[in-house]
Amino acid sequence: MRGLNLDQLITFATVVEHGGFTEAAGRLGLTQPAVSMQIRNLEERFGVRLVERVGKRALPTAAGRDLLPFIRRLREEMEAASAAMGRHRAGQVGRVRIGTGATACIYRLPPILTALRSAHPGLEIIVVTGNTPDILDAVEGGTLDLALVTLPAGRPGLSIEPVCAEELVCVGPRGGAALTERAVAPEVAPAALADETLILYERGGTMRAVIDGWFMAGGIQPRPSMELGNVEAIKNLVAAGLGRSILPSVTVAGPQDCDRFAVQALTPPLIRTLGLVLRRDKVLDAGVRAMVKAITDMR
Repeated sequence: MRGLNLDQLITFATVVEHGGFTEAAGRLGLTQPAVSMQIRNLEERFGVRLVERVGKRALPTAAGRDLLPFIRRLREEMEAASAAMGRHRAGQVGRVRIGTGATACIYRLPPILTALRSAHPGLEIIVVTGNTPDILDAVEGGTLDLALVTLPAGRPGLSIEPVCAEELVCVGPRGGAALTERAVAPEVAPAALADETLILYERGGTMRAVIDGWFMAGGIQPRPSMELGNVEAIKNLVAAGLGRSILPSVTVAGPQDCDRFAVQALTPPLIRTLGLVLRRDKVLDAGVRAMVKAITDMR
């Protein structure tokens, strides 16, 4: 198909449909010599005559008549392609692949995804959870379009923009378990948790690094009895009286959580920041732009 010009094919079909070069030129916004040259070039490309004049009319030859059905199908495919690209341009269809941590996936993404699906029902949304380093690798490698991760994070080829700050709190069981005086104080410092049974996020993630940094700033080396990657699993173990944890306050702000957990502020306060991650050279289609806007609106 090298050298085959789609415009020449459309010009030929227009000449046949309207029975003349002058009429086709008017329809296509071309001069008559330009139309004649396109037909001549097309005939040279195929090595056959496609148009013959009968009186004042331009009619297709036998070869030209055989060519017309192919042009008709090409036109239909072109219209379908244009319509498909229009839906992508409008953000009605497409695919967005986002990576995030399990906690943000449970507590931050649902309202964002609900609004996005409502505004763009044809948009396919793929959510991948993991630790921040792995998510950054995927964004950098192009297997994810964007990410919402715990900061700090940094890569030379990535744009990372803070979008949301969350307070971390100490979470223990309410009732049932025997609590020390320190466990019911309004605030808790690292030293107050030195002898407590701790259930923390697993090592390797940025969230755990943030929590460990808070302890070490207070002169304490945390030694958790259990480490898990799932915030709901941590909550269930804490509620069962098996230990205490440090979690984002949003994870224990639900109506049922008030009856299950005793929540204390940390002193000094500990804040984790969520950041939006994109490749600096990323081409943002309408779907990705919509997701970026929904996330930045979290501010």
